[in-house]
Amino acid sequence: MPDETAVRKQIARTLDWEDAHAGFDGAVEGLAPELRGKAPPGLPYSPWQLVEHIRRTQADILEFCQPKGYQEKEWPKDYWPDGASPPSPKAWDESIAAVRRDQKALAALTVDGKIDLTAPVPSGTGQTYLREILLVADHTAYHVGELIVVRRLLGAWK
Repeated sequence: MPDETAVRKQIARTLDWEDAHAGFDGAVEGLAPELRGKAPPGLPYSPWQLVEHIRRTQADILEFCQPKGYQEKEWPKDYWPDGASPPSPKAWDESIAAVRRDQKALAALTVDGKIDLTAPVPSGTGQTYLREILLVADHTAYHVGELIVVRRLLGAWK
């Protein structure tokens, strides 16, 4: 049987690793403020919409995994911002900081030996903690890829 602590740490790493592709931090780094609200022709999302969607979805899953009473969100209204542009440069920075903060909280939950990762989340309908953590990792990686495509089409990717 593998060392449980090592397995938990490896799972936690999936939340922000860049082993096979760019991660969230690299995808948002250095994007000019005037491009944050632009969607390239033929694509439905701006960088802001993708960053904020990542933030909202990750925050929802973190809240879902907490012992307090979870309130289900309305899809798609509560998972996407209303506009293509951030309301302010501060909103952009706060959204990125929240993604990082919640990512760390999910990683801490993952390595917490008191939590059985294969146990159902109490507020769920059979979803396990492990499923939710892997869902966040997969969801974020998918939208980070989209964010990089958007940046390439806007001429803002190295």
